[in-house]
Amino acid sequence: MSVSERVKKGMEVGSWIRRMFEEGIAMKKKFGPKNVYDLSLGNPVMEPPPEFKREIKRLADHPFKGMHGYMENAGYPETRAAVGAQLSKETGLKITEKDVIMAVGAAGAINVALKTILDPGDEVIVFIPWFVDYFNYIENHDGVVKPLPTDENFMPRLDVLEANIGPRTKALLIDSPNNPTGVLYSAELLKKIGEILRKKEAEYGTEIFIVSDEPYKKILYDGLEYPSPLNFHRHSIVCTSHSKDLSIAGERIGYIALHPDCTHHDDMIKGMVFCTRVLGFINAPAFLQNVVTRIQDVTIPVSEYRRNRDFIYNNLVRMGYTVNKPQGAFYIFPKCPIEDDVAFVHDLQNEHHVLTVPGVAFGIHGYFRLVYCVEHELLEKCMPGLEQMAKKHGLMK
Repeated sequence: MSVSERVKKGMEVGSWIRRMFEEGIAMKKKFGPKNVYDLSLGNPVMEPPPEFKREIKRLADHPFKGMHGYMENAGYPETRAAVGAQLSKETGLKITEKDVIMAVGAAGAINVALKTILDPGDEVIVFIPWFVDYFNYIENHDGVVKPLPTDENFMPRLDVLEANIGPRTKALLIDSPNNPTGVLYSAELLKKIGEILRKKEAEYGTEIFIVSDEPYKKILYDGLEYPSPLNFHRHSIVCTSHSKDLSIAGERIGYIALHPDCTHHDDMIKGMVFCTRVLGFINAPAFLQNVVTRIQDVTIPVSEYRRNRDFIYNNLVRMGYTVNKPQGAFYIFPKCPIEDDVAFVHDLQNEHHVLTVPGVAFGIHGYFRLVYCVEHELLEKCMPGLEQMAKKHGLMK
């Protein structure tokens, strides 16, 4: 086989979500789209907000010369300045275009950041459950994945974190609100994480970065506010996209933001610009950069996702499932009524045509993930199957 061993390993680890999505496509052809209930892929069905469409029309009606050509690899200065201005409002820090690089979605941003900071053998800590492709992103750049367990509420265990930081630890890769659990890391937690990292930096004479994956930071519930790692650790790199907050996942537009007081700041920015080029991104999409410049403070109506969150959470609890109430994002991660999460997910799919993703895809057994960035009617159609599975396994009579 011509495929490399690294890629074969990555395909095995990272294929679950897409596999379930593709099985859903096949099932829809066999049983009809209305008879298959796909909660496997976080692909928002909500349309982008009107401000997004307004900017598209404005640029289409009033194009400027060279609008679709190359710009500097970091992106348009005015777009980066707009991002910096919004981050300054959110964090209270002075963030300018000199701290920002436009990126091809959060995935592109993370890969650029990791390639910039990692030497072969450097360790990157991640908390389990994790977004499955983190494994591949880290190995892309010859890093070593160091997964750490979380507590019963999926929160990082600080004692475990401190005990596992060593001289080769280069980064802590986090996502909050979290995929797949929906938990939000509090300001107090991030403060303690920052203290631990600085203690270990002093001990080993190194720099340890927080690489923060933030595509869901504007999708929060119950009056919660997003605490940025930028406020708690100067070696922080924000990697995010507008895929979820503007509901434009396929457009692949995001950015990297480096703490303005980061050690070797200018070299870090130069390094990330270089990595944007050599990874083959060259630059973030030109047209989309211009579209998002004026709408950095815009997001989709979160109330629709909150309605779905409340509906699915309340029903799962009623059925007897053990589940944490998501604080953000649009995923929910119940505990399976049986130990074998893969078997449970397959039974749910085969018997009731409800597609979900087993916990093993996120590095943990015994759970399954459902998305609720879907039409409310689809969620309603999933409930009978989930209820029948709850009855089958003794969660309810």
